[in-house]
Amino acid sequence: MKEIILLKSGEIALKGLNKSTFEQVLIKNCRRRLQSLGAFKFSYAQSTICVTPMEDGVDMDEALDRLQKVFGIASLSRACVVQKDYADIRRQAVAYLRDTLMDVRTFKVEAKRSDKSFPMNSPELCRELGGDLLQAFPHLKVDVHNPDVIVTAEIRDFAAYVHAKRLPGAGGMPVSTSGRASLLISGGIDSPVAGYMMAKRGLEVVGIHFESPPYTSMRAKLKVMKLLQKVSLYAGRTILFVVPFTEMQEAIKDHCPEELFTVIMRRFMMRIAQRISYKQNCGALITGESLAQVASQTMPAIQCTDAVCDLPVFRPLIGMDKGEIVAVSRKIDTFETSIEPYEDCCTVFTPKHPRTRPKLEIIEEAERKFDFEPLIEKALENLEMITIDPEKPIY
Repeated sequence: MKEIILLKSGEIALKGLNKSTFEQVLIKNCRRRLQSLGAFKFSYAQSTICVTPMEDGVDMDEALDRLQKVFGIASLSRACVVQKDYADIRRQAVAYLRDTLMDVRTFKVEAKRSDKSFPMNSPELCRELGGDLLQAFPHLKVDVHNPDVIVTAEIRDFAAYVHAKRLPGAGGMPVSTSGRASLLISGGIDSPVAGYMMAKRGLEVVGIHFESPPYTSMRAKLKVMKLLQKVSLYAGRTILFVVPFTEMQEAIKDHCPEELFTVIMRRFMMRIAQRISYKQNCGALITGESLAQVASQTMPAIQCTDAVCDLPVFRPLIGMDKGEIVAVSRKIDTFETSIEPYEDCCTVFTPKHPRTRPKLEIIEEAERKFDFEPLIEKALENLEMITIDPEKPIY
């Protein structure tokens, strides 16, 4: 019995004349995610990607789990390849679906017949296969409105398949089809979720993290690496730039009013991140800010932060409350890592009474009192670049 995985693409179907470009990127991303499991053949037809293992012993459960996290896939199913002959369809369906159907009480059959030369039309195939399954599994009942499982028989031009248990895919667009952007990632809950959400829209993500030893520890950096690795399960292999930020923070603390510290610090983070972005061919910055969540995320504070940016700043969480953000972080398995008690540089010098409505002219006047450019250049000269691979453990 030959088993494959069927992938149904989602938004790609709406792409018109350049649809094939998106399809090729999606297949490339799927191939990369399965590379360490063995050899697979990928073929695309009629909005469906057929993933066929080319050797015995491939872990199909692991392959299915990995593909479920690839953006651009609307749904996926493990399927049995059958001959385009009803006798074989019936025989293989009973054998292949036995474990699935023994665990449910109700079912229905759906048929898709793109090969019009097949002698049975779709209603006839549904009726005959449904009757044979009822005979093979007498405990079952048909429920066409809310079945426990939907059995699908697909008669295509090039092959025929039987499957059940269609799983939801990650949705969105294939990573890299929308360009590249830099994610300012801390060790908190929000920024990994922001990276995940923008990768879902087809952006290739480059991570940028600011560390401040000795105020922050190696464990804080490892925490960020683990968070980015969890995002990379969806976004693919990712580069992380670690920026030494201690001297910059100490200079801001020494030369700028305390109540303006957070906004000024974020402005310099954006300046540095933007310069890294230009060198990495990134067309935007991504942050995990949510409007009014903290003092540096009020509208005036965001305006002051954005004033130093030429690149667009994407804030996918801007209208979400904390509960909604936490729900996504649990879904992508970053929440437990995010709440580990290792401080990042954003919390080291937090002022007691930050100004929530800063004025741009006051911020700019405070920055003019000290030449920060040498510190920016020094930070950029001492970047650490780390490759985050979804399959390689981080210690």
